[in-house]
Amino acid sequence: MKPSFITVSYSMVVSLFMIACNNKAADKSESPTNNTSSFNLEKARTDIRELDDKFIADFKRGDSSAVAAHYSADAWVMPSNSEPITTENVAGFWGGVIRMGVKDFKLNITDITGNDNLIAETGKYEMYGDNNQLIDKGKYVVVWKKENGAWKIFRDIWNTSMTATPN
Repeated sequence: MKPSFITVSYSMVVSLFMIACNNKAADKSESPTNNTSSFNLEKARTDIRELDDKFIADFKRGDSSAVAAHYSADAWVMPSNSEPITTENVAGFWGGVIRMGVKDFKLNITDITGNDNLIAETGKYEMYGDNNQLIDKGKYVVVWKKENGAWKIFRDIWNTSMTATPN
């Protein structure tokens, strides 16, 4: 007996459904927040905190080239009220921030999550000028990615939480 068109069609639909369900299960196992045995999220969190400390130390020394070295080859810096700044202009951007009088900033990390390729860091920041005067405070997101085996800043965005003052 030859299978009918309906029987063949039904079998194909069931097969496709089974394949789709298996792919969705595989996608869940590869989610950015899922720890795999080869990736140690706690170590990555420690590494990111150390890199943040080095970034701030380089900034406080006024070394915009050292600050720029923390960024990946295809990085974007996205400050408030500005177009994205790409890697070739990052040192100049941070040099301008230093020349504007920003002397120090503090990061209060609220979360670090990700996988062995990308890490998302979120938190709050404060920027200080002369005499430890608060210049700005707000929130930020930094996306880190592995580049040549080292964590580099891939995307860096922040915006102020301070009320704008009229001119």
